[in-house]
Amino acid sequence: MSTVETPAPALVQPGSFLTLHYRMAGPSTDGQQGTDIINTFAGKPATLSLGTGELSPAIEQRLLGLPEGTRTSFELAAGEAFGERNPELVQWVARKLLNELGDPHEQYKVGDVVQFPTPDGMGQYAGSVQQVKADGDAVQFDFNHPLAGQPVVFEVQVIGIL
Repeated sequence: MSTVETPAPALVQPGSFLTLHYRMAGPSTDGQQGTDIINTFAGKPATLSLGTGELSPAIEQRLLGLPEGTRTSFELAAGEAFGERNPELVQWVARKLLNELGDPHEQYKVGDVVQFPTPDGMGQYAGSVQQVKADGDAVQFDFNHPLAGQPVVFEVQVIGIL
């Protein structure tokens, strides 16, 4: 009598290329599920490579060792996924500089998200408008990640591992 061995499922490892569905949400409050920040379960799965910065290191650590086919969720404590809020990242930017970097006719309002070039010109980072001076000569931006200092829930279904 012969036995057929089923191969062990692949495990998520550093550098793995993954196909997965995931959902990231804010914290649950009063028994209600937190608001989704991103959710791929209703559409196409995501493909990404661990270690390339597409997910925070704390989330990547939670994925390591998961077998292909796993569906699970975990909570990350306040500040664990996207760091603590840094008050030094809330800064006033002179309108003169904004005019040089972008459209001089742009009207900024609270809640707008504005892309800025990195000093080397090779990338971008974002800041959200917190306030605009009454005379319009400066705008206050928060350059913290929107989820900095907040707990998040991360749900994942590992579809494939390469």
